[in-house]
Amino acid sequence: MSKETNRRDFIGYSFAAVAAVGGAASLVGMKQAWDPLPSVLAGGFTTVDLAPVKAGEPETFVWRGKPIFVLKKTPEMEQSSRDLHIGEDRYIIAIGLCTHLGCIPAWAKDKWKCACHGGEYNTSAKQTFGPPPRPLDLPPFSLKGTVITLGEDGPEHQAIAAAMKA
Repeated sequence: MSKETNRRDFIGYSFAAVAAVGGAASLVGMKQAWDPLPSVLAGGFTTVDLAPVKAGEPETFVWRGKPIFVLKKTPEMEQSSRDLHIGEDRYIIAIGLCTHLGCIPAWAKDKWKCACHGGEYNTSAKQTFGPPPRPLDLPPFSLKGTVITLGEDGPEHQAIAAAMKA
C-alpha cells in the first residue's frame, strides 16, 4: 500500500507541476496581449530639432497622428507669453487642429487660416477671427538644447501652459 500511495503522490505532483507551468505560460501570453505594441510606444514621443527651422516659415511635424505646428518667429512678429525662448530665438509650438471642429488650418502668409469655417489664428496661435473658441492647443513637450521631445511634460511646457491660463 505504501508503493501505491507513493505512485499516487507522484502522479498528483506531476499533474500540479504541469498545471503550474501551463498557468504561468497563459499569464505570460495574456500580459503580452495586453501590453501596447512597440509601434504605439514609439509613437508616444517624438523628437524635433528646432535649429534648422527658418524664421517666418512654419513647419509641421507629426506626433501621435496629430499635426504639430512649429513657427520660429521673426523679430517683427508679436511677443507672446506663449513664446518658447531658446537663446535669442522665439518659437510657437501648437497642435495643428482647429479648436472649433478639428480641421487642420493652413499657413497663409502671417496667420493660420482654417478652411472649414474661416477661423484664423495669429503667429502666437491665438484665435483672431471666426468660430474657434480658444487658441490652438499646446502639446506637452520638454526641451534639451534646441531639441524638443513631444509627449514629455517639461518645465518649459508647464511655464507656457500656466501663462496661457493667466
